[in-house]
Amino acid sequence: MQQKKTMEQERIAGGPCLNCRREHSFSEGDARSHCRELMQFLEQEKRLDLLARREEADPQLDTASLFGEARGKMFGIMVCRAADGSERVLRAFSGQYNGIWEIEGWAPPLFNLAVYTRIYAEFEPRIKQLGRELQLTKHGSIQWRDLSNRRRQLSQQWMREIHALYTLSNFRGQQRLLSDAFAGSGGIPTGTGDCCAPKLFNQAIRENLLPLGLAEFYLGRENASRTRQHGQFYPSCASKCTPILSFMLCGLDELRVAG
Repeated sequence: MQQKKTMEQERIAGGPCLNCRREHSFSEGDARSHCRELMQFLEQEKRLDLLARREEADPQLDTASLFGEARGKMFGIMVCRAADGSERVLRAFSGQYNGIWEIEGWAPPLFNLAVYTRIYAEFEPRIKQLGRELQLTKHGSIQWRDLSNRRRQLSQQWMREIHALYTLSNFRGQQRLLSDAFAGSGGIPTGTGDCCAPKLFNQAIRENLLPLGLAEFYLGRENASRTRQHGQFYPSCASKCTPILSFMLCGLDELRVAG
């Protein structure tokens, strides 16, 4: 058990890079201690609006939903060094929180929120309407198969347009669309690019920060598959993070040596 824990601390994120044909990796550093401070805040204050006064807390940002039907969520901390030598601590939550993508004090998503919202408003009602029509149609009939195909094609188009919004950067100053940077086999899983690690690396790159350590923990009711438990630390996921972090990490090793 101790050996497994040590290996996870040494390599929390990374993967084989199609860009430079090398294996990149990244470790925890001392990020876990900062995670414990964040965990303590979330458990005591029961809210995500870190920068707001308690009396001005937004009810949508309380942590109650993490322990209900929606279940818990991954949170992450990245410790960085700024150009002036000072330490910066970045924070991220996976996906969106109660329908909210951007919260002050947390790493932003990898896409333009206004464009994302427009695309969502265009496709989501149409797909839901097709779903309602399917429920009222005899299963297996010609009309049912036609509706099913239309909904599948519309969903696929929706995902292509959403994926096209994600622009990934790396530490060599290069940028790629999600579809071009993804190094996994098969299709791009839903939610790729929305986890803590990609958000944190993206923010560090945009703000010209040098990442020194990264750690992620789960807070709330265990997930449906029981692979995530409250208060436990986990490495970046293999299905969604590893295939893109391999590109995002490219060039960081040289910067760390130089720095």
